Amino acid sequence: MKTVVVGASSGLGRSIAIGLGQRGASVALLARRHDRLVDAAKEAGPGSLAIECDVTDASSCRSAIEEAAAGLGGIDALLYSTGVGHLGRLVDADIEAWQRSFSTNVIGASLVTAAAIPYLTASAGVAAYLSSVSASLTPPWPGLGVYATSKAALEKLVESWRAEHPAVGFTRVVVGDCAGGEGPSMTEFINAWDPDLMMEFHPIWEARSLLAGSLVEVGELIRVIDMVLRCGASASIPSVAVTPRAPA
Repeated sequence: MKTVVVGASSGLGRSIAIGLGQRGASVALLARRHDRLVDAAKEAGPGSLAIECDVTDASSCRSAIEEAAAGLGGIDALLYSTGVGHLGRLVDADIEAWQRSFSTNVIGASLVTAAAIPYLTASAGVAAYLSSVSASLTPPWPGLGVYATSKAALEKLVESWRAEHPAVGFTRVVVGDCAGGEGPSMTEFINAWDPDLMMEFHPIWEARSLLAGSLVEVGELIRVIDMVLRCGASASIPSVAVTPRAPA
């Protein structure tokens, strides 16, 4: 399986790219931080490619996908794991917060898909996109309105791509609270959050039962994504949710 993973320099994207490579996929790892990709590609296995890509730049997306297709000999599967999560009240969200969230979480996904669609069409391949329970499965999370709105838009984007390109399998992968990897694979999702704001919102999330109280092991998520990306041309998985079991 010739697979492109976008957002593979850290967090879940890195863990998934390495996991898919270790499961036998030929993987091209794409992200802005090329030095991190080189190390991750070594872990993913022989033949893995490290390719710099800025999802907010259309020309970067096109050149990165073309390089990946040339290096892999085509593209059978695409995983878009890139995402940024703005924390803050909607009343305080400025235009930069909205633009950064949509540029990365939504527009970037479409730019990458547009570049990859000829290769995915040729292989009758699959494209999957990491979404969040906050976009569709839970009530709104106070403080994460910008993020959840962008992920809801991503889910509609996936449906729209599916409507225009039925020969390709498009899947939204809704992810609940998930344990990140170790070292460079640790999530950086909350790194930019204001600690005081987080301390303010966390009790609210707990009181409204938005936090699951347990975590999905990253290996379980990798197994699900591997299954989704290997889905044959005669079948489709429009949506799958990976959420933790209730704590015992």
